[in-house]
Amino acid sequence: MNRRMVIAATAMLGVWVAAPASAAITSQDWGAWDGRNVRLYTLTNAAGTEVKIANYGGVITSIRVPGRDGTFADVVEGFDSLDGYAGPGAGGRYGALIGRFANRIKDQTYVLDGVTYHVTRDGMPYDRRVWDARAVDGPEPQLVLHLTDPDGTMGFPGTMQVTVTYTLTARDVLRIHYHATTDKPTVASLTNHSYFNMAGGPGATILNQLLTMNADRYTIADEKNVPTGEIRDVAGTPFDFRRATPIGAHINDPDPMLRRAGGYDHNFVINGAPGTLRPAARLEDPVSGRVLEEWTTEAGVQVYTANYPPSAAAKAKGYQVHGAVALEAQAFPNAPNIPGFPSALVTPGKPLDEITEFRFSAAR
Repeated sequence: MNRRMVIAATAMLGVWVAAPASAAITSQDWGAWDGRNVRLYTLTNAAGTEVKIANYGGVITSIRVPGRDGTFADVVEGFDSLDGYAGPGAGGRYGALIGRFANRIKDQTYVLDGVTYHVTRDGMPYDRRVWDARAVDGPEPQLVLHLTDPDGTMGFPGTMQVTVTYTLTARDVLRIHYHATTDKPTVASLTNHSYFNMAGGPGATILNQLLTMNADRYTIADEKNVPTGEIRDVAGTPFDFRRATPIGAHINDPDPMLRRAGGYDHNFVINGAPGTLRPAARLEDPVSGRVLEEWTTEAGVQVYTANYPPSAAAKAKGYQVHGAVALEAQAFPNAPNIPGFPSALVTPGKPLDEITEFRFSAAR
């Protein structure tokens, strides 16, 4: 089917087939949070692929891509209103930018230049802030988000200037470019916490979707799911996704780390040199043919299979355990405390500069 053909859209399962489109970025009012106006931006390319992003938390609320039959569907979990992300009962960080340090730090404590720092609740994390936003129109539309993260916020040293640029390319790639500078040494790790289900409709789990990880190794975690510093080969373990494997194939194996987490919630060591853009993960829905390929410059990817009952807001949308998977490209969890892990140090002379790409296609 020619994906540019105009056919009748269907409301069933929220899928549709796009008409010919012009690349553009538009925006609409989306309410207010913490005294600031929030806007929802829609990025569209000429093929009809559409991404919606709010400047509240930088949340990706929707990504509509086609399957092998040309039918478009939303492949990320999210909500219809700001209240779903920020209001009472919200949770799960659906689609949000996470910072200043994504994932776990043991005992919320680390030492930097001989000073002990404690991660606190003094200030809001990035997913709970309204970012300054600038729309860049063109054949590959961009949304540029910026915030100033003051020295001492949440216990982290250094004032950081953080810029995150979302670009929707003509080839159905959503590129996320993270850039941050600091006025004193600090640690930082930024990621996006989108939950993917390539089937593109409610009711389906991701247990039969095929996951491939470009990772020969993974990090071992303690009883609180914090990496200890030990790294093991995936061979012969439930963490071996070097070949396309249904996510549910080993999710209930009697592995202690799987049992503690209720599924996958673990950091994979991506093959290749950190800082180079390279393949990290591939997720395919065999029924619709929708494919996500994740490429990143980051050292690791945290695979999280939505192991716990969702928040009250999500329950209203029909979400369920193992209804989606997050593929969070980031620094290794607990990196500030493990000298052998790739460094998460950011200094005035060494800014944070990372790229993650979500490349969408359809298997034939």
